[in-house]
Amino acid sequence: MEAHKPRILVVDDEPIALQNLEHVMLKEGYDVTSADSGVKAIKELEMKEFDLVLTDLKMQPVDGIQVLERTKELYPDTEVILITAYATVDTAVEAMKKGAYHYISKPFKLDEVRYTIKKALEKRQLKLEVSELRAKVREQAQIPSLVGKSPKILSLQEAIKQIAPTDCNVLILGETGTGKELVAKAIHQLSPRAERRFLAFNCAAFNEELLANELFGHEKEAFTGARGVKKGLLEAASGGTVLFDEIGDMPPSMQVKLLRVLQEKKLMRVGGTEEIPVDIRVLAATNKDLRKEVRKGKFRQDLYYRLNVITLEVPSLVERREDIPLLAHHFLGKFSRTQGKPVEKISDEVIELLMAYEFPGNVRELENIMERAVALCQGDTILPKHLPPDLQQLTLRVQRPRHREFLSLEEQEKEYISWVLRKTKGNKTKAAEILGIDRVSLWRKLKKYKLEQ
Repeated sequence: MEAHKPRILVVDDEPIALQNLEHVMLKEGYDVTSADSGVKAIKELEMKEFDLVLTDLKMQPVDGIQVLERTKELYPDTEVILITAYATVDTAVEAMKKGAYHYISKPFKLDEVRYTIKKALEKRQLKLEVSELRAKVREQAQIPSLVGKSPKILSLQEAIKQIAPTDCNVLILGETGTGKELVAKAIHQLSPRAERRFLAFNCAAFNEELLANELFGHEKEAFTGARGVKKGLLEAASGGTVLFDEIGDMPPSMQVKLLRVLQEKKLMRVGGTEEIPVDIRVLAATNKDLRKEVRKGKFRQDLYYRLNVITLEVPSLVERREDIPLLAHHFLGKFSRTQGKPVEKISDEVIELLMAYEFPGNVRELENIMERAVALCQGDTILPKHLPPDLQQLTLRVQRPRHREFLSLEEQEKEYISWVLRKTKGNKTKAAEILGIDRVSLWRKLKKYKLEQ
């Protein structure tokens, strides 16, 4: 497919200068749009995107700096070159700080203009190629933090991949310990905001006064002890993603303030008088039924609808029992590495106990159980005696339910190794690291289970 001609917007309030620049740009083969004022330039910008804006600095009532600011606001990757007869260091520095690519003084040489435009467009093209590459990487990315192969987890992973590239708000529902924050991080990591900050904020961890101070920051002397200006977390996370964990526990007065931020994209520091623009993607998580909270008058209906653009439900561990062996081996590898212990196996009895347990604490509880088991294990295999007392005493059904399939120890290990290899795309060094074994041990297991490709 043939690449489009670079689109250039030329802005100058002097008719002869505008005509000359337009003529040169057309001769170079560019797609040129002209504007004889800053006002018209901004109207053009609001209608379509350009690859480059070449603008005079001194214009009335809208000057070149204002054209630059509006360009960067609408299209951050569009390059801007300023031309002026009033060449001063101060204006040059100001223009560069605001994102101008270069600064050319009048009277200019056409060769200089051609060369500068060429270099600016090369930079623009490089930015676009990098963005496209990152987008492809995000599309192909796996979600290693969400371990599992159950239908509900696979469906959740697919939903995350679909909504991550959008910028809409997401409400993440699920019991305590199911991994709601992991889901939020996965959305952030697969989104265009991935290189910016991800901030998780627990709404239940602060009282109302501290909550406002932490989220919005404060001005100097806003209250006793406020000796200087403090940026709030929302301001610090601008450009990135914010997770409001336990959103159902946010006080009503803070719900009003958050709603305003979501609507206006602006906030005001405690003790401040000026609004500060913020650009954040908002994710919210809760184990409460917010619809019931709305009916009880404990949660604002308008905020609920603002947050609930898309809802994701994270299944409890009981709803995905088939993932328990996979998760148990995943945590085994993790903690054997961090604790520096050669624990490589989980006995069949332990897996059966884990499969029969109800896990009120969900995945987080299973993780804690495996950490404890690795810490207590003196050999290479996790046994029932390494489990918490209530699990050791759990009475197993003599007759296993027909609908539940128990795998042997070897089958569990084979399945887990296969899963890790898929996630690492066959990278054996990475797989061995995740499994907590060396490459030689991995090679032996691949040969044993006939997994060698």
